[in-house]
Amino acid sequence: MAKRKPIIAGNWKMHNLVSDSKKLTKELVNKLESSCKENLPEIVLCPPHTSLTAVADCLEHGGKMRLGAQTCDWRDSGAYTGEVSPLMLKDLCVEYVIIGHSERRTYFGETDERVNEKTKAVLKHEMIPIVCCGETLEQREQGITDTHVESQIKAALAGLSNNDIEKLVIAYEPIWAIGTGKTCDSEEANRVIKHIRSVVAKLSTEDISQKVRILYGGSVKPSTIDEQMAQSDIDGALVGGASLKSTDFYELIKGGSKKVCACK
Repeated sequence: MAKRKPIIAGNWKMHNLVSDSKKLTKELVNKLESSCKENLPEIVLCPPHTSLTAVADCLEHGGKMRLGAQTCDWRDSGAYTGEVSPLMLKDLCVEYVIIGHSERRTYFGETDERVNEKTKAVLKHEMIPIVCCGETLEQREQGITDTHVESQIKAALAGLSNNDIEKLVIAYEPIWAIGTGKTCDSEEANRVIKHIRSVVAKLSTEDISQKVRILYGGSVKPSTIDEQMAQSDIDGALVGGASLKSTDFYELIKGGSKKVCACK
């Protein structure tokens, strides 16, 4: 098993006022204070943009979690009302940025080309993109899961150097499992992630593909995390609903800790 440090990332989506975000972050900080730091996975919190500063302040005293954002523009500045640039996120000490989530693609028209531009912009400002990919239920039933996901990865990574590819994180999120309560079978998720890793190898090198961390996302919950983390190529989870409750998210962190121990 490759020694890739797992990531448990919480995507809070359009939830939590600033006060809610502070409360949730402080609860997690308190729960983690008694944890063995050596065995923790990398923990990333991705609150709404309005809560980034508040969460950053809480994390400054926590020390065991990292700050992420849910999206950004690909330009540094300009007359683009309502947008947030990667430079602005960097200024807030953001370390990770989710790029190309299916909800961004579906509801806000983000194309593969736009995902590529945003990925490059995030890397330019020395943050880590979490590049999302995944198929719809219709595409899965048509038997084109692998080819669809492959096309998304090729487009997202187009023009990136091997050095850039090695830095990024990929999240496989079958769209039909996001927010539905349905979870992709762990072995099947692992198979698709292995395929994604083979695509990364073709775009870079086999060695680099073995270093890239690939997460699973799609109704991840405490009852499924152990089985998911036991898979050879699943390097963590991008979590939606279960990240909004400190007790549930802490259970997922503990699941990631078992993966850390297994990789030592």
